[in-house]
Amino acid sequence: MRNAIIGIVIGIVVGLVAGATVVAPRLTQDGSRNAAVPLKALASLPVSKAPPIPAKKTVEEEAEKAPERDKRHPPFPEQVDLPIAPPPPKAAPKDTDNPAEKAEEQENENGAGPPAGKSPAEKRAAEKPVNPPPKEESQTKAQAKSRADSPADSDVQEIAAVPSPPPVMAAPPPPPADPPATRWKMGSAYSSNLPQLGTMAKKLERDIWRVSDGTLEIKFYEPGALVPPLEMFDAVRAGVIDAAFSSPGFWGNKAPALQLFAAVPFGPTAREFLAWIYFGGGKELFDEIYHDNGIHSVFCGLIAPEASGWFRQRIRTVEDLKGLKMRIFGLGAKVMQKLGVITTQLTSGDIFVAFETGEIDAAEFSMPAIDLKLGFYRMAKNYYFPGWHQPSTLFELMINLEKWKALSVSAKAQIEAVCGDNIRFGLAEGEASQYAALKELQTKGVVIRRWPSEIMEALNKAWIEVAKEEAKANKDFKRVWKSLSAFREDYEIWQELSLP
Repeated sequence: MRNAIIGIVIGIVVGLVAGATVVAPRLTQDGSRNAAVPLKALASLPVSKAPPIPAKKTVEEEAEKAPERDKRHPPFPEQVDLPIAPPPPKAAPKDTDNPAEKAEEQENENGAGPPAGKSPAEKRAAEKPVNPPPKEESQTKAQAKSRADSPADSDVQEIAAVPSPPPVMAAPPPPPADPPATRWKMGSAYSSNLPQLGTMAKKLERDIWRVSDGTLEIKFYEPGALVPPLEMFDAVRAGVIDAAFSSPGFWGNKAPALQLFAAVPFGPTAREFLAWIYFGGGKELFDEIYHDNGIHSVFCGLIAPEASGWFRQRIRTVEDLKGLKMRIFGLGAKVMQKLGVITTQLTSGDIFVAFETGEIDAAEFSMPAIDLKLGFYRMAKNYYFPGWHQPSTLFELMINLEKWKALSVSAKAQIEAVCGDNIRFGLAEGEASQYAALKELQTKGVVIRRWPSEIMEALNKAWIEVAKEEAKANKDFKRVWKSLSAFREDYEIWQELSLP
C-alpha cells in the first residue's frame, strides 16, 4: 500500500515538473511568451526588458479584460504562477544612433519581445549595438558634450568661440598740461622783522604760496637787496623787479595823487577809508593812475592810527616847531613845512642813525608797537599823539603791469584774496597790540603827550592849504581829492549817528 502511495506521489511530481518544463516557456505576459527564453534568463534581464507577468487567471477572464495582442499561441486552461517584481518606472529613452537598439526598444514599447526561435546566444548577439564605437571615442564624445554644456568649464574647450573685438575708440585727448609755476621777486620797503609792516609782507609771501599750491611764488627780499626802497616804483615800472611791497605815500614825487590812497591828514578812519575805496569810486581812480605808469597795484595791508612822532624837546607852541628838523612821511611833511619844519623822508633803517648824527631832531614813523621795536625811545622821550597826519594807513603790492596781465584769472584772484586778508589781519593786529607797547614805553621813561589844541588847529589849517595847492598843481590829485571830499561829506551823516 505504501509503495503504491509513494509511486503516486512520484508520478504527480514528475508530471508537474514535466508540465513546467514544457508549458511555462511557452507563456508570455499576455499569453505569448517566447519559448526560446528560459525562465532563469528572463529573471536576469534588465527590468525595462522583463515585463511583469500577471497573476494566475482563467483564459476567459483574461480575454474579457484585455484584447488579444498575440494570436500565435492559444491560451492554456491553466497557468503556472511565477514570482514577479513590481513594474519599475519607465526608463528614460536612450540617445543612440544604433538602429538595432532603436528597433528593439520600439518592439519592447509595443509589447513584443525578440523574434521567436532564436537561441540565447543569438539573442545576446542581437541585443549588442551594431558597430559600437570604441570605448575611448565614446568617452571623448561624452566628455566634450559635458564640457560644452557646462558654463564653468567653457574656458577649457579646445576650440572656444572668440568674441569679436569692441570697436576701436579714438583715444581721448591728453589732459592740458599744468601751467608753469610763476616765480616773482618782491622788493620790500620794510625789514622782515619789523612788526606789522615787515610781517605783513612776509605773510603775503607765505600765504600766496599756500593758496596757489606752489604755482605762484612772490619771494620777499629785504630793503635794498634788489634796489633801494625809494627806487622801487621805477624798478617795477621798468620790469627790473616783478613786484614791491610799500605804501602809495612813498610815490608823491612820481604821482602826487597816490598820496591820498596812503594817509590823508585829518582824513578818514579805516572803516571810512575802505568804504570810499571799494564803494565810493576810489579804487577805479587808483587803478587808472597806476596803469598810466605801467604798474598794477593791489591794496595789501592796513594799520591803525599812528603816533604823531618823537621829539627831543617838548613842543608847547607853534613857534617851537619852526626850524625843527624832522623825518615825516607823505602829505604830512608838506603840512609841517607850512609851520616852518624842515622835513626829510628816510626809511626805517636810516632814522636811528639820523638821530645819532644829529641830522634830525624829531621823527615820526608808525605806531607804538613798531616804534618800540625800532628803539626810538633811546633817542627821544617825548612821544606825541594823535597821529593827525595818518589816522589810518594803507599798504600795497605793486606789480609790473605786463606781468599782471599775463597772469591767469585764478592767479589774480589768489593775489587779491591774500592781500584782502592782509588788510583784515593788519588792522586787527594793530588795534590789539598798541596798549601793551605804550605800557612798556612808559617803563622806559617815555612821556606820552597830546598836542595842544592851538597846534592842532594850526596843523588842520595848514592841511587845507596844502590840499588846495596840490589839487591846483595836479589834475589827478584834484579828481581824487574831489571824490574823497564828496564821499566824506555824505558819510558824515552816518558817522554822526553811528558813534555814541
